[in-house]
Amino acid sequence: MRLLQDIGEFGLIRRIAKAEKISDKDVVVGIGDDTAVLKYKKNLYLLLTTDMLIEGVHFNKKATPFQIGWKALAVNISDIAAMGGIPKYGLVSLGLKKNTSLKFVDELYRGIKTIARKFDVKILGGDTVSSSKLVINISLTGEVEKKYLTLRKGAKIGDKIYVTGRLGGSISGKHLSFIPRVKEARYLVKNLHPTAMIDISDGLLSDLKRICEASNVGARIEQSKIPVSREAVSLQNALTGGEDFELLFTVSKKYNNLIKSAKFSITQIGEITKRGIILLDERNKNIHLKETGFDHFKL
Repeated sequence: MRLLQDIGEFGLIRRIAKAEKISDKDVVVGIGDDTAVLKYKKNLYLLLTTDMLIEGVHFNKKATPFQIGWKALAVNISDIAAMGGIPKYGLVSLGLKKNTSLKFVDELYRGIKTIARKFDVKILGGDTVSSSKLVINISLTGEVEKKYLTLRKGAKIGDKIYVTGRLGGSISGKHLSFIPRVKEARYLVKNLHPTAMIDISDGLLSDLKRICEASNVGARIEQSKIPVSREAVSLQNALTGGEDFELLFTVSKKYNNLIKSAKFSITQIGEITKRGIILLDERNKNIHLKETGFDHFKL
């Protein structure tokens, strides 16, 4: 009997997607991207996403309830940003221990409401249940102009690969307080027209692999160009650590001269190729990749 750990998180997603074939004419994108995409208005698509945070997996006992609430909504907003969109309305579902203090719950919601105000997100309701550990799930809608919708598929051979910000070391605290890159994504889709985009949640290599698989291409990245954060303990951590929530995107060569006009950090780390993902060292030699990123069901 095969187990979840045999196929991993992404194998499970592919398995579900294969069984769940959607034929609804209003569904533009179903399983397989940062959000689902539905037909909505004449010039707009509706975006739908949801993320679940579990105590002991996505945060530990050192995290404050404010930080947990902030992160719970921030990860959803980050998904909307990766599609080039604007977040709109959210629903919050909580699993709480019966002996949880009301002060804890108040602080949790203060974290949610604080980041919600920052991005003009309206929380409209949700659900609460009793649980043996803290569980928080938020569902979020957003919208994006049809001309700005950016998917994981679309990267073409010769496109340059870029990331925003710096990578690695998020576990030291950034993953609980990061600012979703909505403003940056909106600039990108309006000015640089990315051919593909994703937010880095499971690690640079893992999420680059998703773009490559969706676009049926490969990638070559250079070790010396990867923007490693001061908190990262190693290059490997910057490659696979996850929860950076920066944007990883590809851009056609014709827009490369516009990169410098951006008023935020963007770094070119490589180029889209025909097949395979290759990491080159400073001598242009191939570095063997042992792992690609975080997977919920792998040992």
